[in-house]
Amino acid sequence: MTTALTAGLGLKPQHYDAAFACPADGLWFEVHPENYMIDGGPRLAWLEAIRARHAISLHGVAMSLAADAEPDAAHLKRLADLARRIEPALVSEHLAWSTWRGAYHPDLLPFPRTDEALARIAGNIQRTQDVLQRRIAIENPSHYLQMADHAWGEIDFLAELARHTGCGLLLDVNNVYVSARNLGFSATAYIDAFPGEPVMEVHLAGHAPDPSLGEALLVDSHDAPVAPEVWALYERLIARIGARPALIERDDNLPDFATLFAERQRADAVLRAPLAQAA
Repeated sequence: MTTALTAGLGLKPQHYDAAFACPADGLWFEVHPENYMIDGGPRLAWLEAIRARHAISLHGVAMSLAADAEPDAAHLKRLADLARRIEPALVSEHLAWSTWRGAYHPDLLPFPRTDEALARIAGNIQRTQDVLQRRIAIENPSHYLQMADHAWGEIDFLAELARHTGCGLLLDVNNVYVSARNLGFSATAYIDAFPGEPVMEVHLAGHAPDPSLGEALLVDSHDAPVAPEVWALYERLIARIGARPALIERDDNLPDFATLFAERQRADAVLRAPLAQAA
C-alpha cells in the first residue's frame, strides 16, 4: 500500500471487490464512519480487508460540530474506536450542525458565523481532536439561502478555526461552485482566496438543478459526474497550492467502478502535474 495519497474514491458496498483488487498507485477510499461504527460483521470485515491494501479516510456526517452542545460522547467514542481499528490516513467533518436538544436531523444545516459560533465550534473541534488524538479537517458547506447574521466571511471563519485549533481544512470544490451559483458570488475568487497551507483534502462531486426551480438553485446531489466548471476550479486550485489528496464523491446514480475510476484518473493526473514539475 502506498503512503503517498493522490486521488481517491468514495467506497460503496457494490464496489468492494473491484476496490480491493484495484492496484492503482496512490489510490485511497473514503467512507462515512457512521456506516462502520460497529463491533463486527461483513461490512466492517470488508473495510478492514480493503484497508490492508489501500489507505482509508473517515468522512463524518453526524458529529454536529456547529450545534449548541458538545459532541455526543458515545458517538465520539465509537468514532475513536473505529479510528484506532482502521488507522485512517485522514479524518474529516462538516462545518454544520444536525442535532438539536437530543434530536438528530439527517441534514447538514447552516448557522450564523458569529464570534459566539466561532468559539463554540472551535471548542467542539478541539474536544474531537483530543479524543481522537489526531488532527481533523473541516469541510466548507454548500449554501442554498442567504443568511443575514454573519459577522465573518466563510473563508476567514474557516481559517480562524484552523489557526485556533490546529485543525486542517477540507476544500469541497463542488460546494464552492454550487454556493456561488446559488448566492451570487464568484467561485473563482473564493478558490483563489482560500488558504492553501491548511488544506488536507479536496472533494470533487457532481450537482443537479433543483427539481422545482431548475438552474436557479443547484443542489449538491453527488449523483452525477463532476461538472466541467468544477474541474476547471480544481485545476486552478491545484496549480496554486500544489497536490493534495483529492476525492471523487458519488453517492447516488452510481455507475460501475470503471466509470468512477476514470474520473479518479483525471483527478490523479491533475495532482501529478505539479509533482512532476518539482521532480
